[in-house]
Amino acid sequence: MTWSDLSLIPPYKGGKETRPHRVRTLQKTKKDTRMENLKEKIVQAKDFIQKKIDSKPQIGIILGTGLGSLAEGIKVETRIDYRGIPHFPVSTVESHAGRLLFGKVADKKVLAMQGRFHYYEGYTMQQITFPLRVMKALGINLLIVSNACGGLNPQYRAGDVMVISDHINLLGNNPLIGPNDESLGPRFPDMYNCYDKELIALAEKCALELGIKLQKGVYVAVAGPNLETAAEYRFLRWTGADVVGMSTVPETIVARHQGMKVLGFSIVTDMGLPDALKPTNLDEIIATANKAEPNLKKIIVKVVEELKL
Repeated sequence: MTWSDLSLIPPYKGGKETRPHRVRTLQKTKKDTRMENLKEKIVQAKDFIQKKIDSKPQIGIILGTGLGSLAEGIKVETRIDYRGIPHFPVSTVESHAGRLLFGKVADKKVLAMQGRFHYYEGYTMQQITFPLRVMKALGINLLIVSNACGGLNPQYRAGDVMVISDHINLLGNNPLIGPNDESLGPRFPDMYNCYDKELIALAEKCALELGIKLQKGVYVAVAGPNLETAAEYRFLRWTGADVVGMSTVPETIVARHQGMKVLGFSIVTDMGLPDALKPTNLDEIIATANKAEPNLKKIIVKVVEELKL
């Protein structure tokens, strides 16, 4: 056979038809398997929790750094250690107790996370937000999330409580990246009304009636775990953020992905003013959070009291 004879050989069409079809089939199989595994894990965790509680929770609550004693506002009926729940991560942060609390706030059934998971702990975004998937499977449609944060707005002071009006995701990742299961939520969820406007108005009303000053602003999430430099604080304020933290945004994105309403609160534990920056540490942050916590607890309890579910 000469080189000229090669022109007589018909072209191989499989490269354009059969092979890509096989790749698509393999990709689809891999995608389906991943989503099936996630749903299986959700069901296993949900079934485990359901066996421990006697009724369906109505509200999910996430208690942030230094805010674990907000649990005192809950009439706890059942405590479940994260370590015992199938597929649940385990909190590695000192100030996070690492357990689920099931009980009542103002005669409404709640399921509270006393301790959350952070990206800086080395968990994937899907692991961080797995408890939100389980909450939804348990029938929860409303999430109240709290965090400790650094203040960027010069009108704020350490110890202030802020209701979150919106967020900025600077974590460099997103819990919805990867295959999407339409039974859990849409491929491209709208983040309109991300933090529910009616719930924000209710929180403001409750704070006013309690005589507690309540700020309202934008939360920006960064990966951490280090606190920010003066230049970073200046940049984050320039983006339009009022406070900065290392949590909350992944949980909120997944909550909205699956149609849950979200109400978010931040306690300002330190001020990140670039031209008046002072050293701080975790002990001081937790101490400030503990001091401001009673005000946040009062607001949350009153909000839950007045909720029409």
